Amino acid sequence: MRDLTDEPDAVVAAERSRVVGEGWGAQLLKLQSPRGQWGPDDDNGWMTTVDALALLKNLGVEPTSKEARQAVDLVQERITWWQLDGRPFFDGETEACINGRILSAGAYFGAPCDRLANRLLSEQLADGGWNCEAPQSKRASFHSTICVLEGLLEYEKAKGATPAVTKARARAQDYLLDRQMLKSLTSGEIIDRKWMRFAYSTMYHYDVLRGLDYLRSAEVKPDKRAAEAIELVKKRSHQNGRWPLNVLLPTRLPFTMENEVGSASRWNTLRALRVLDWAEAGSSG
Repeated sequence: MRDLTDEPDAVVAAERSRVVGEGWGAQLLKLQSPRGQWGPDDDNGWMTTVDALALLKNLGVEPTSKEARQAVDLVQERITWWQLDGRPFFDGETEACINGRILSAGAYFGAPCDRLANRLLSEQLADGGWNCEAPQSKRASFHSTICVLEGLLEYEKAKGATPAVTKARARAQDYLLDRQMLKSLTSGEIIDRKWMRFAYSTMYHYDVLRGLDYLRSAEVKPDKRAAEAIELVKKRSHQNGRWPLNVLLPTRLPFTMENEVGSASRWNTLRALRVLDWAEAGSSG
């Protein structure tokens, strides 16, 4: 309704208000433990909670709703990274791919995350991206970079644009685009052919559709560096005009939304259609 059919804001808001009480959103909220986390008590890394918050955000849960506030307050009050001197959950842990996702959810739901944003800015590598293996690795990773980009974009939406964040995002966007969204800068070869297969939910994994959908959401004007990736999205469409689930990634959450590889995927279809709308608008603008 928001991205494809241009419904009025009031209509979109009314539909969003249903997410906490019906369907996947309601199921996910009910799975939160009174201790604040999703997943078992011995989920020491709180990874399931990271996945759950990211999915709640993507489902469009209204961040100011009573149900969302209760869920996020539980996380803030009861979860710490006890492995890391007890730092607050929304201060993040050690890996950029995880911290980018925590920043995205924290910014969206209004949790304090300035320290995490500043940390990620300080960890940007010389080539413009991020890597969970840094500082040992000096080369960025597509997986880490897309997670941090999404987090910084959500942070700017919540806090307002700043020169430091805008510059960091621009450098990282060029990191992806200079590599045509999936190729080695030195050899021109495709880095990982799995990135041409689209999954949902993506968790920390990069693929071409996720990269393009980020550029769309960041209002980056498409240029020739994205052309091959955009054509790949077009080719992935089935004859019925829908996009399939190409791969099912393992999830820590105890339920799945789309689980038949090869069948039509609501999420991939939504993301592909809005990416193609963005590409068409950019080419004609």
